[in-house]
Amino acid sequence: MPSKKSLVLDQKSFDWDIPGLVAGVDEAGRGPLAGPVFAAAVILDDLSPIQGLADSKKLSASKRDQLYDIIKARALCFCVATASVNEIDQMNILQATLLAMQRAVKGLRLKPIKVLVDGNRLPVLDVRAEAIVKGDSKVASISAASILAKVERDRWCVQIDSQYPLYGFAIHKGYGTSIHLNALKQHGPCVLHRRSFAPVAQLLDK
Repeated sequence: MPSKKSLVLDQKSFDWDIPGLVAGVDEAGRGPLAGPVFAAAVILDDLSPIQGLADSKKLSASKRDQLYDIIKARALCFCVATASVNEIDQMNILQATLLAMQRAVKGLRLKPIKVLVDGNRLPVLDVRAEAIVKGDSKVASISAASILAKVERDRWCVQIDSQYPLYGFAIHKGYGTSIHLNALKQHGPCVLHRRSFAPVAQLLDK
């Protein structure tokens, strides 16, 4: 009778791709000092390929906006989700990012047979998943997800700027630029700032 160890090895050997819908997943906004973290999940239509997809960070803002509209028009389905500032502070940015990814996948109108995630960590999902380092520059559906998440987050920053004009969110998008850090020192954090991030926490300690 085979041992438990050999049974596990036998199970691992049966690993093949099953045909079906594949979703790409990526995030935007892990590094900023303020705001929620965004994640997107996209299932592209193989019969309607989109030219020019790439890592959103390597595209100009105008190109991202153009592709954003095309992706939403041609994809079989997509979903953009977030994890809040409170969730980021309570569970840390990594876990909050994985939560946003999980929400994005669950929000898809169609259920994928497999999920491809940018990076080296996977959210908890009820479908097969694979983490791909630099997947946003290798896999079209992940590139599409990176563009949706990035554009949605940038637009959120522009929108929120009118409510909190002292911080310049429309300019720096929440990142720790000199303009943002100077505004933080002058005015202190607002409700959108991540208290668990060092530059904000240090000001609160003072």
